[in-house]
Amino acid sequence: MKSLAVEFPVAEICRVFGLSRSGYYAWLKRRPSQRQVADQRLLPLIIQAHEHGRKVYGSPRVTQLLKKQNHRCGRNRVARLMRQHGLRGMQRRAFRPRTTDSNHPLPIAPNRLKARAVPSRTDQVWVGDITYIATAQGWLYLAAIMDLCSRRIVGWATADHLKSPLVQQALKRALTQRRPPTGLLHHSDRGSQYASTDYQQLLAAHQIVPSMSAAGNCYDNASMESFFSTLKTELLHRQNWQSHDQVNLALFDYIESFYNRQRLHSALNYQAPAEFEAQPRPARKQRV
Repeated sequence: MKSLAVEFPVAEICRVFGLSRSGYYAWLKRRPSQRQVADQRLLPLIIQAHEHGRKVYGSPRVTQLLKKQNHRCGRNRVARLMRQHGLRGMQRRAFRPRTTDSNHPLPIAPNRLKARAVPSRTDQVWVGDITYIATAQGWLYLAAIMDLCSRRIVGWATADHLKSPLVQQALKRALTQRRPPTGLLHHSDRGSQYASTDYQQLLAAHQIVPSMSAAGNCYDNASMESFFSTLKTELLHRQNWQSHDQVNLALFDYIESFYNRQRLHSALNYQAPAEFEAQPRPARKQRV
């Protein structure tokens, strides 16, 4: 009514809405409630947190980010204010990539991940997988390797083909960045790229132990597939991509600047992978 009163007589507005003029003027003089004042203070912080999360955070991550910044707030209040002001997170779609061919005569490694405990340190278990990206220039394929402890993407590469050099390049980049100790477990599906002689020789040269999922079993690599689902929801499905170069620039920004360093991960108690890795861990011998 307050905004309408700028253009129309108050008496006419009250008549239309069935209100009294005295009641309207009493409302104008009424002070905001404590809840309204708290909402007014919290809303700019919510907007800022949503922007910080590249407008992909829903109320759980916005709430956790505000708490990390020492702002007292509840998830229900954050959700209500976000809903009232049209702020929302990106909704995931069901996702199952099919980019590898396991129907081949190459040797298959046993599933050694299944018998392993959840890794307590970084560079104990790496998982790898491939996904595809549609562009006007044609398909672009992304191979990525994740540290299963910190959920950090430690190596990735793209190519316009699904041959073994794609996954080799991702692994080489991971090895250059991390220099893992002897005995690292590398888990993947049974795709010909991972089972290839060149890839297995690369693993052996760095004393990395191979592990592969059982045929048709996607659950062993759920963390990697969850990353691809997040990537597609928060980046790749938000626009039409014209070229491979355009995608590569966007991937570098998302993975290296946002996902690894800023994005709050629910499996890490709402810490970013880099933040999680920065926490003190028991010392271990590094490879020379």
